[in-house]
Order: sequence, then structure tokens, then C-alpha cells
Amino acid sequence: MIANSFALTSTDLSADQHSDDVLEIAGRKFRSRLMTGSGKYTNFETMRQALEASGCEIVTVAVRRVQTNAVGHEGLGEAIDWTKYWLLPNTAGCQTAEEAVRVARLGREMAKILGQEDNNFVKLEVIPDLKYLLPDPLGTCRAAEQLVKEGFAVLPYINADPRLAKTLEEIGCVTVMPLGSPIGSGQGINNAANIAIIIEESKIPVVVDAGIGVPSEAAAAMEMGADALLINTAIACARNPVAMGRAMGMATESGRIAYLSGRIPIKAYASASSPLTGLVTS
Repeated sequence: MIANSFALTSTDLSADQHSDDVLEIAGRKFRSRLMTGSGKYTNFETMRQALEASGCEIVTVAVRRVQTNAVGHEGLGEAIDWTKYWLLPNTAGCQTAEEAVRVARLGREMAKILGQEDNNFVKLEVIPDLKYLLPDPLGTCRAAEQLVKEGFAVLPYINADPRLAKTLEEIGCVTVMPLGSPIGSGQGINNAANIAIIIEESKIPVVVDAGIGVPSEAAAAMEMGADALLINTAIACARNPVAMGRAMGMATESGRIAYLSGRIPIKAYASASSPLTGLVTS
């Protein structure tokens, strides 16, 4: 059976004052705030090592690509130890709400087959745009409404639109996942102002998904107050995916601690770090 809470990871904060800080989604608690993908790796062994190095606890899998034995996805479900990771089935490749609902149902069955009987999570993607891979807001809302009715814990992938994020929260989604920039682009956080509004207004976890290319961008997203990140391409397609996985895990943790610690105010003038009293004079 899968444990209800993943208590420890390679990035455990037991010695830190924020060691009780956990990510909670649909009543399930996770220590790591980095979610990772399972696609684009050159081989399964590299993927397994990168997952381990990252300290992640949630791994997303494209249901349709596993189902159709797409290149690089044959045997993917069996290649990962699902007693160590929580499966997040995703509806990648779906262009309509109806397709996404059907694939989500398949994903729930896949989770059961892989031993996670109580897993009702789904990362909802409705993407008819094949050039920029931007999600369809209307289709996403329609699919989310239906999936929530069917008892799914819905994690929708969306454009960084504050009003859309609030609508999906009201529908009953358990997170919102605004993109930092287009999938796999490595452009970083191009819409920080909108993401900041979503973070401020949301009462559910905000997961920045897509576009992050380097650890400094991961840390920056967490310093803004994001609850978690989902990173795939930047790890899988790095020259050294295992080292990049570790770097992204460390950056996610560092950014979260920095956010909780509180940054100094930005000033228009200098402020001496040494006291100005008791100076040696000639």
C-alpha cells in the first residue's frame, strides 16, 4: 500500500526551523515541493536516478502516451517504483474537454493497476494549440467541472490568468498550475506579475508549471510564494539530468525557505552593514 504521507526525502529539513512546512494537496501531505515529469529522458535508468536526486515525491505521467506505447513511454509505468512516488496522471495530448475526461478516467484506473488504489489525482491539460501548446481555458473549465463531479482531485494546467485561476478554485480544483512560459521553452517566468496575483488571491496551492529552465528560475518562483513547481524538460534534457535534478530540488527548497524567512525591503539608497558609531578617527 502507498503511505498517506511521504515524510522524508533527500532534501529533508529536519534540522531547519521550517521542518514542519509541508505541501498539502487534497488532504495528502508531501515534504518535497518539487514535482517532476517522466518524459524526454534518454533511458529509464537516468530517469530513476534524476527522480531520486531531485527529492521529488510526485511524478506526472502522460496517460495517453503510456496507453499508446509512444516512443520513450513503453513500460514507463513499470519503470518507476510507485511505493516511493505519488503518481500524478496527466491528460497530455488531449485537445478537447471530452478527450481529457476520458483520459483522466483511464489515468485513475492506471493508478489502481500500479498499486495506488486511493489515487484520484489528475493533472488536467486541454491543449488544442499544437504550435505554442497553450491550454484552452474554456475546455479546461468544462473538463474540470465534470471531473470534480466524478470525485477527481483536479490539478489544472492553465495560462497565468488570475480570473481563470479563481474560477477553477470555485469549481473545486485542488490546485491551480499556471505556466511560467510555454512548455519546454526554458524561457523562465515571463508572467511574474500575473502569477503573483494568483498566489495572492488563491486559497489552494499554486504550482508553477512549464518554462523553468535553470535552478535560479525555480528559486525565484518559490521566493514569490508559489507553493510548488512542476519541472520536466529542464531536468530531462539537461546535459547531466541527475545533477540538474539535484540542483532543481535544492533550488526549490532554498526558494521556499527564503520566502518563509522574509526578504529585506528594497531601498533606493544604501544602508551600511557596519555600525556608524565608535569609528576610529585620525
